[in-house]
Order: sequence, then C-alpha cells, then structure tokens
Amino acid sequence: MTQVLHIVGGGMAGSEAAWQAAEMGVDVVLHEMRPKVETFAHQTGNLGEMVCSNSFRSDDDEQNAVGLLHWEMRAANGLIMTTADKHRLPAGGALAVDREPFAETVTSKLKAHPRVTVSYEEITALPEDGHWIFATGPLTSPDLSQAIQAETGAEALAFFDAIAPIIYAESIDMSKAWMQSRYDKGETEEERTAYLNCPMDKDQYEAFIDALLAADKTEFHEGETAGYFDGCLPIEVMAERGRETLRHGPMKPVGLTNPHQPDVKAHAVVQLRRDNALGTLFNIVGFQTKMKYGAQTEVLRMIPGLENASFARLGGIHRNTFLNSPTLLDDQMRLKSKPHLRFAGQITGVEGYVESAAMGLLAGRMAAAEILGIDLPQVPQDSAMGALIHHITGGAEAKTFQPMNVNFGLFRPVDGLKGGRRGRKDRYKAYTDRAKAAWSDWLGHSTLDAA
Repeated sequence: MTQVLHIVGGGMAGSEAAWQAAEMGVDVVLHEMRPKVETFAHQTGNLGEMVCSNSFRSDDDEQNAVGLLHWEMRAANGLIMTTADKHRLPAGGALAVDREPFAETVTSKLKAHPRVTVSYEEITALPEDGHWIFATGPLTSPDLSQAIQAETGAEALAFFDAIAPIIYAESIDMSKAWMQSRYDKGETEEERTAYLNCPMDKDQYEAFIDALLAADKTEFHEGETAGYFDGCLPIEVMAERGRETLRHGPMKPVGLTNPHQPDVKAHAVVQLRRDNALGTLFNIVGFQTKMKYGAQTEVLRMIPGLENASFARLGGIHRNTFLNSPTLLDDQMRLKSKPHLRFAGQITGVEGYVESAAMGLLAGRMAAAEILGIDLPQVPQDSAMGALIHHITGGAEAKTFQPMNVNFGLFRPVDGLKGGRRGRKDRYKAYTDRAKAAWSDWLGHSTLDAA
C-alpha cells in the first residue's frame, strides 16, 4: 500500500486520528505548525497539548454522556483516553490529567509509531488531491482559514473561547480554604477531597460581582462579535446576565461544608481543581475570563483564600472558528465539494477535548478504511459517537448551528421510559446500555479487526 493519509493539526482530534489510522495499517503524516508557528494560547510544541483546562469532565459512563464517550473511546483503543488514564489526577467523579506529562506521552507515542511521521510545518492551502484530514481546531491559522472560507463559499462562524487562570498552590491561604469534592463525591479519600474551596459571604459576593462588572476587559478586533459558546462563558459575561448567575453556576455553594465554620452556610463558593500531579498548581473551575491581566489579579485576589494568590498563568480569550458542518460535510465528515478532504475536531462544531478527540477517532478510521478499500459500517446513531456525528453532519439545524457538547438530548428516545426529571436515572442508564451494545457491535465489524 502506497497511499498516505495526511492529517493537519496535532491537537486532540489530529493526534487521535493519526493513532487510529496508523493502528489500522495506514501510513500517516501528521502536520503540526507548532513550534515553528506559535499561537498565543499554546505553551509548547507538543501534540495533544491541553489549553483551556486539564479536565475531560465526567467519567461516569452510566449517567453522563461525556463519560459514555470516554467508555467508547477506551473500547476503541483511543490514544487520548489511554494517555489520560495514565496521567489521571484526583477530581471527584471527573477525569482530570497532569497536562504536561499527558502531552509529552501523546507526542512520544505518536513519534514512536512505525507508521507515523510528524512534520513541523504550516499548511496554508487546501490540497487538490490525496487523502487529508483537517483537524486544525479553534486556532486555525489565518491563511488556512481564508482557504477554507474561499472553498466553502460561506463565512466561517466563530465564537470566543476563554481560558481559566492557574494559581500556585503555595500562595493559597488554607486557613480560609478547604479541600472537598461536592457532595463528597468519589470512591477514595483523594477523590472526595479533590477540589479546593474558597467561601464567600453575601457582602463578599456582592463586592466581587461589582468589581467583576467594572473590570477592564479585552476589546474585540474590528468586525468581530462575541458569540460565546454557553459551555465556556467568561465569568464577567455570566455576571452581566444577572447578579445571581455565578452563584447558580460555577460559584454554587451546594454540597460543601466549610470545616473552618461548619455551622455557617457559604453564600457562594469558588472551586479550584488540581492542575498537575505534584499538586503545586490549581486552576479556577469555570473561571474563563476576558479581563485584562491587571484587572484579573485585582479581582481574583478578592476571593477569600486567594488574597495573596500567585498566578502561573492568567486567563485569556481567543477566537474559535468552525464550519457549518450540516451544510458542508457528508456523513463521513468529507467536504462535499472536495471529498478527498475530511474535517475533524472542534472545527466541525463539536465543543470540548473529548468530543474533538472522538471526531478525530472516527475521521481517522473512516479515512483509513477508504484507503484500505474496506467497507466501514455506518456509525450507529444510538452510540455517543453516532449521536454526535449525526448531529454535526445533518441532525442539527443549519441556520442556527452552534458548537455542541455531547449530551443525552442528542440521543434517540428509548421506548417505554418515563420522561421528566423523575425518570432521568433509568432513562440515562438505558441510553448508555443501548449505546455500549451498539458501539461494541460496530467495533466488532470495524476496520481495525478487518485489517
């Protein structure tokens, strides 16, 4: 076999696509522009670098759609999930990882694979032939963005993705803060104490909201609009929607008891999650921000316990481009106008590390099957993978298409189950049982075994 699969972008989707295709017996060239061409958000040239957060979110594969996606990726020998498990950090019921060793392992495993070649260069145009997957993610370079826009004949849609600050653990005042996962969730003591909590009374909360609303914010470039993805709203945007919004969002005080004042119920709580295995870094959960750097330090030091906080990284904001996939892509994630080009990851309109890697997994397998001349069965819609790819390639309304996390709202109903909140536990379990069976059957007939 002499046909080579070219993959552009070495993030979650591109790395997973390369791994899957190579494991199926296809030679892969993975093109990554970093570190030669840098982005403001990335810190290294490593493949699979995590930028916004170190969390893959819930790992519950029976009651959560993201956890189900984890299960499906593990069942498919996914590189991203295997590596995440290796570098896992305590995070209650979530899957959080030590981000630097994670990216280093992803990089080393791909470079060590006999069928993978990593080429450090920027691809600025859409090739006229060959087999290609574009997984350039939210920071697609301007030249390539223009080439995609010229080919699709449609303006790229965009939203702004904000990055949460990271704080040195030694600078946190533990006489005010404490370690506890919400509702003591987790099977081990380490899991049950995975989050660091900073309480606020009502006056402190109101003063914090006032400062947040008055803080200097990053301005947008001319012609840009702030079309945020609701799953990644900057805290100041949430505060603008109402003074109680944060208290019912990332600052909700439920499920937590302050051991310093066990009889006092906090009005709001800021949570921080461990960001590395050493426990020396913590990121502020849900605190993506577009405040200017000076304003960030002033406002965030108003949080009890963070008065003397030292920041390893301040928050930031970047433009995130994505295709109107229901209009432009077929059910194999191929560009309808140029079927030799596939797209994967966040540029297709999925949101989140897990979803991006999942679409990379499918794109890698689909492209490899095409090269190998193997008839790949259609991805079952009842699986989490299938529900997500069906949504972005035709299930969503093209006129109002926006980035989407995987969720049970994308799944077909299970007959005979009760609706509403009361029936949710049984309904979710039925979704995950059905999905696991469908996905396992698909894997049994997939190209991996056939190859």
